[in-house]
Amino acid sequence: MTVLDWIVIGIYFGMIAGIAWWAGRKQESMKDYFLGGRNAGWFVIGASIFTSNIGSEHIVGLAGQGASTGMAMAHWELHAWVLIMLAYFFVPFYYKSGVYTIPEFLEKRFNAKARGILSGVSLVAYVFTKVSVTVYAGALVFQALLPDTFGSPENAFWVGAFATVILTGIYTVLGGMRAVLYTSAPQAIILVIGSGFITFFGLGKLGGWSEFVNICSANAEQFALWRPLSDPEFPWLGVMIASPIIGIWYWCTDQYIVQRTLTAKDLKTARTGSLFGGLLKVTPVLIFLIPGLLGWALHQEGIITIPPKLDLSGNVIAPINGDQVFPTLVTTLLPSGLRGLIVACLLAALMSSLASLFNSSASLFTVDIYGKLFPRTTDQQLVVVGRIATTVVVGLGMIWIPVMARISGGGLYQYLQSVQGYLAPPITAVFILGLFWRRINGTGAVWGMSVGFVLGMAKLTIQALFGEGKIENPAFLAAIGDFNFLYATGILLALSTITIIVASFLTAPPSAEQVKGLTYASIREEDDGDIKASWDGWNKALAGLVGLLVLGMYLYFSFWLG
Repeated sequence: MTVLDWIVIGIYFGMIAGIAWWAGRKQESMKDYFLGGRNAGWFVIGASIFTSNIGSEHIVGLAGQGASTGMAMAHWELHAWVLIMLAYFFVPFYYKSGVYTIPEFLEKRFNAKARGILSGVSLVAYVFTKVSVTVYAGALVFQALLPDTFGSPENAFWVGAFATVILTGIYTVLGGMRAVLYTSAPQAIILVIGSGFITFFGLGKLGGWSEFVNICSANAEQFALWRPLSDPEFPWLGVMIASPIIGIWYWCTDQYIVQRTLTAKDLKTARTGSLFGGLLKVTPVLIFLIPGLLGWALHQEGIITIPPKLDLSGNVIAPINGDQVFPTLVTTLLPSGLRGLIVACLLAALMSSLASLFNSSASLFTVDIYGKLFPRTTDQQLVVVGRIATTVVVGLGMIWIPVMARISGGGLYQYLQSVQGYLAPPITAVFILGLFWRRINGTGAVWGMSVGFVLGMAKLTIQALFGEGKIENPAFLAAIGDFNFLYATGILLALSTITIIVASFLTAPPSAEQVKGLTYASIREEDDGDIKASWDGWNKALAGLVGLLVLGMYLYFSFWLG
């Protein structure tokens, strides 16, 4: 890191601080703090959706997956089509109901128990899949870029982890959702441009795209988008089962993402913002996953050297440490100044994801848990409670980081998707069945989420402790630990769905008044024209463009290696 690099980073931080201060000057109510006053435009909503999703775990973890498993994880990054579902089916329900949180909507459709379970599961998910992974990935880059600045690489890791959390926490706590929204626009731009430079310089070193494809073709079986059923990690059937389940949960029902659409000034804007987020979501394969493949190719050609992956005893367990691919590309490939821009890019991703997480965590705990227990609490007191809850969530996430290392044997990004695969199925099942089948009741929702969540956590626990290279006896627990996470996701969805349906049919159906405006059929019957008008020609064209881009990416990368 040179003086010029630090100047670029300083300019970035100054810009973000100024925008956060300007955006968060007035926080007079819960509506201001948690929903930004509900007057956001489509551009900042889409940018916030994108930057909330693209954290440092994407830049570091997805690049690592590209180097180690090729295009296998691209299916999760081509979920832009799910944002069409969010805009068309889900946003009208959420926006029309006037809720602050997605669990609050679940109480309207089912009951208070369902709301409480989803709030608890969401907070657990944030600790396991967002705080720990995001901070860990960002700290890895600090460790690679500044290994001796703080005495040792390990010290650099923890200094980076704590520094980014504290800095992000300050502007999020003070600025609320407005600060999150209005810092997202420049962060999205920096993310796309900064990561694009990695691809540009990497291709230049290799001699262009065609030469890059030729090098990767020598390893076509490992790097292919579609893998045979015999593949132990990413069989195509498992991918087709698991990735949509995770995608619908994450993009259509998770407070972390959906809260951005609730900040819109009207329903049309909410839908347009969702689709614009989908348009941006098409880019990660090109600007994050491809650089990982470039890193592998550059390593193969001897242009850069990526360190091997070691176990806790220092033994080499893989020729390339995937989670070190991005830091190595930054330190060896880029000139002074641009290196600072890329570090700022990483900080943008880290801070935006954490800021979104902090505000969503505060919303969930404050509105769904504390607000229910103490209904007479004032708005000002609830904001204070939310800030305290955020601090606790961050602390738990950082405690989980060392444990996470035991589970993330396949890399950060694969770890993230496997844990989400155990959390997503019961929530996906409840929302899909609840919105499209009026017979599903609160009892079914509660039982379905409870059973699904317990089974998912059991699988996660067993996976952390038992399996090949861990505790191998008893054999049946080791087999469960090693069972492919993609198929496990599908089994969890099936069990959750059966539980929801059986429990619903064993109890009384909800009345027509209970589901009024809360199922797809009823909301269409009662539409005063606002929902239909909000899906205008512009939104239809935007949805079509997103769909065509996703289809084009699938067609190209299905055959790109011959």
